[in-house]
Amino acid sequence: MWTMTEVSSLTGRLLVATPKLADPNFDRAVVLLLDHDAEGSLGVVLNRPTPVGVGDVLEPWAALAVPPQVVFQGGPVSLDSALGLAVIPGEPADGGAELLGWRRVHGAIGLVDLEAPPELLAAELGALRIFAGYSGWGPGQLEKELVDGAWYVVESEPGDVSAPDPEKLWRAVLRRQRSELAMVATYPDDPTLN
Repeated sequence: MWTMTEVSSLTGRLLVATPKLADPNFDRAVVLLLDHDAEGSLGVVLNRPTPVGVGDVLEPWAALAVPPQVVFQGGPVSLDSALGLAVIPGEPADGGAELLGWRRVHGAIGLVDLEAPPELLAAELGALRIFAGYSGWGPGQLEKELVDGAWYVVESEPGDVSAPDPEKLWRAVLRRQRSELAMVATYPDDPTLN
């Protein structure tokens, strides 16, 4: 049984879809958990770029987005809403207070207030990605999926948010694991052709 400590400790970690996860929304997905507690979980899929440019939907933020400068599909929930995820390297300049327009989620990774002027963060910003929609789980739903073997839970790195080749992130995250998970990175796209 999961304890509250275990539940809250997953914020900031990655969920990496196992090959047996059947949901097409999450085929080979890498999800960064932004919130995980007894009330449920929320995250964004880091490796689903869309053809829509950031400038087409949030023009003021386009220049700050890292390549590819496109909107990513964060998950199947609320696809009409945008969420900004930014990496702010180092410690905040004012000695620990949050930056205006940015809320720390885990380490150097935080959520951006997309209603705020981009100039508030421009000087501090290490990387920015824009997501349409998010991935959400109700109370206990993610824990059940974990017990069923749908996800691997691994540590995130700030560079995961801004991976220059997001389509290769699933294999890259698995390959860097110091366990048998590294071997899963070689799993064929279609095991029936193996």
